[in-house]
Amino acid sequence: MSFDPEQQQPTSSTFVEVGKSSGEISSEREPLIKDNHTPENYSVFAAIFPFLFPALGGLLYGYEIGATSCATISLQSPSLSGISWYNLSSLDVGLVTSGSLYGALVGSAVAFSIADVIGRRKELILAAFFFLVGAIAITLAPIFSLLIIGRVIYGVGVGLAMHAAPMYIAETAPSQIRGQLVSLKEFFIVLGMVGGYGIGSLTVNTLSGWRYMYAMSIPLAVIMGIGMWWLPASPRWLLLRVIQGKGNVENQKEAAIKSLCRLRGPAFVDSAAEQVNEILAELCFVGEDKEATFGELFQGKCKKALIIGGGLVLFQQITGQPSVLYYAPSILQTAGFSAAGDATRVSILLGLLKLIMTGAAVVVIDRLGRRPLLLGGVGGMVVSLFLLGSYYIFFSAAPVVAVVALLLYVGCYQLSFGPIGWLMISEIFPLILRGRGLSLAVLVNFGANALVTFAFSPLKELFGAGILFMGFGVICVLSLLFIYFIVPETKGLTLEEIEAKCL
Repeated sequence: MSFDPEQQQPTSSTFVEVGKSSGEISSEREPLIKDNHTPENYSVFAAIFPFLFPALGGLLYGYEIGATSCATISLQSPSLSGISWYNLSSLDVGLVTSGSLYGALVGSAVAFSIADVIGRRKELILAAFFFLVGAIAITLAPIFSLLIIGRVIYGVGVGLAMHAAPMYIAETAPSQIRGQLVSLKEFFIVLGMVGGYGIGSLTVNTLSGWRYMYAMSIPLAVIMGIGMWWLPASPRWLLLRVIQGKGNVENQKEAAIKSLCRLRGPAFVDSAAEQVNEILAELCFVGEDKEATFGELFQGKCKKALIIGGGLVLFQQITGQPSVLYYAPSILQTAGFSAAGDATRVSILLGLLKLIMTGAAVVVIDRLGRRPLLLGGVGGMVVSLFLLGSYYIFFSAAPVVAVVALLLYVGCYQLSFGPIGWLMISEIFPLILRGRGLSLAVLVNFGANALVTFAFSPLKELFGAGILFMGFGVICVLSLLFIYFIVPETKGLTLEEIEAKCL
């Protein structure tokens, strides 16, 4: 299965329409995006691995967050770090914790250029390679500079994985369970965080414990790389290459049919060819049969998709999520919880809550839809942020207010922005610009995360925690208006129907 530029290339008119019974090309274009489409046949077992191996990228991302919170403690221990350079400054600790974020920004920028050329599968293989090299470099780092280089390399894998994983899952999953599967990736991120906290708490008092924490990600990276090598390429990416004249028509159609059969299981074999023809015709119907330029990202339906996707991931970060979690240990300590004296146990407690609420979102997202969960969850975040602000300004003698607000915020975030932000950016962009559009959205996500993280301390000193949380509450209100007036409902629609009806 390879591209042959020397062979005669198809023109965009070749795939104007597909005959209803024979699968032959027709010269007349009929409406292809129907109000009621027939549910896809699929095997649940066959859908497991196309989700699981890409989702390991999310697990590795979450694990790195959890493990690093414990590794910084181990690294600074004179007796247990096992190194001579344990006396780290606050700047050094900041570089350790944020090194992967810088790498993720680089990875997102790289993804913009390569995503639609090499495809989602190969991008995930590349992400697994960076995960592996980064984890090995961190684990064996003899000096501080090599530790930071390893963190940045690992972060490049994070950027590539967070870009390609939701795309691959969205493009290969049956439409009936697409929301659940993409949201499960967020569940895997939180699961990785809890695992990182757990393993960190077990090894933090071990000699060179930080090396063991990071070494645990090595076998996961190997499994991810092997799994993605075994999986087929996204059939929609293969067909996009066909209609844009990037490959031999028959070879690519055959590859797409084989890919769909593997992704859907034996129940889909008889209808695979028909489904490929329908996808080809629908892609042409919604205008995917030509090359897209960079400028088209900011025009027409691509511009609208960028506003929706970019807006969601921007609000996901600037509504205070990093800051609220930063304050969690002190809030619980003020309330007299014994676990508050141990940061890792507090993190595990909150991680378990995030895991439970993300699981609840996964269960209901394809029944209730995206908008109801977003509106309800963000509405709860508004209440919790104003409660937190009120605690620091008016009710400092009633710490139960802060605890309730903290738990409400974490739970509502995981019902809404946590899983649905990643889900929406994976399905809202037109296929022709999905790779580049999603890379811009991921760049916005990590960039906003960095901005909030770095701006939080000076803003807290300038205005105080109460005013700052009140400000996050106001931003949350703005995000509610954005969701209500701008964000469409995509429940149950195929990716082609989303492009035709929602953009």
